[in-house]
Amino acid sequence: MAGTVNRVILVGRLGKDPELKYTPSGAPVAKFSLATDETTKDRNTGESQSRTEWHNIVAWNKLAEICGQYLTKGKLVYIEGSIRSHQWQDQSGNKRTSYEIVARNMQMLGSKAESERMAATNADRPVPERPVTPPPPPSAEPVGPPPEPEISDEDIPF
Repeated sequence: MAGTVNRVILVGRLGKDPELKYTPSGAPVAKFSLATDETTKDRNTGESQSRTEWHNIVAWNKLAEICGQYLTKGKLVYIEGSIRSHQWQDQSGNKRTSYEIVARNMQMLGSKAESERMAATNADRPVPERPVTPPPPPSAEPVGPPPEPEISDEDIPF
């Protein structure tokens, strides 16, 4: 195999409204949980068994702002991204690992009526303030898409 792939595709429902914050450098970051369900049949009894898996989702930049503005608890969404692990030691000295999905693409699913109902419910939802930063000075360089900022775990405000 010539390379490796780290790609995750999930379709599930939000467990809570996204938490939208900004790093000290002004980069938006949204975090939320997503529930996916899996139904299997027990081999011995033949009974259906349902299992819910919870996924921690993180979105950055413009996608984070879109998630913060349009997504609400219970909304059905398609998320595409990559999995990232974090390791640390707890207070007892045990090695712990957590996993999160870094979203690269999000698509809202469900009916238009459901989306409108959710939007009406969110009309009074507060929007976090974005830190004020002066615009960069004009340059003679060609204009193109800005480079992805180098973001480390220390930049995440929560």
